[in-house]
Amino acid sequence: MSATQDLPAAVQRMIGTPMYEEQTEFPIEIGYVHNTCAAVQNGNPVFWNPAVADAITGGRIAPPTMLSVWFRPHHWAPGARAERKALQTHFDLKDLLDLPEAVAAGNEAVFGEPVRLGDRLTTRQIVRSIGPLKQTKLGNGRFWTIDVETTNQHGEWVGTETYNMLGYRRPEQ
Repeated sequence: MSATQDLPAAVQRMIGTPMYEEQTEFPIEIGYVHNTCAAVQNGNPVFWNPAVADAITGGRIAPPTMLSVWFRPHHWAPGARAERKALQTHFDLKDLLDLPEAVAAGNEAVFGEPVRLGDRLTTRQIVRSIGPLKQTKLGNGRFWTIDVETTNQHGEWVGTETYNMLGYRRPEQ
């Protein structure tokens, strides 16, 4: 039996299907960039000095490592009807597979065009793989991989973050 044959049909349909396409709620702005750089003491002049940014990158950009920042929902927003979660596909898999616990087993990011001030980004989540049930030290569970692909308002690819997760159920005590 292949790893996916024992999966519910709804989960099988998720594999390779873009889901949760969404746009940033506001244009990329320098305040977030400066707060993030200050928090980690990143003094790179490309992020602080407009003249340096113009000379090196052709204008002001955000640090590439901020890619996921732009899609972390605020805990509250006017008109929101339900809890807002980043990486919703991961939480869907936990529910559909009845695996209430999870840990990130790995994360990788690949960057394309720089994210520039004023950009409006679009992201989508794609389940790339779901492994077979496996007994781990944490409990019985499955590994899955989700790509989060991001483009700018021009349709240019700015990056992909790949999340390798382990969803599991703790052993009965």
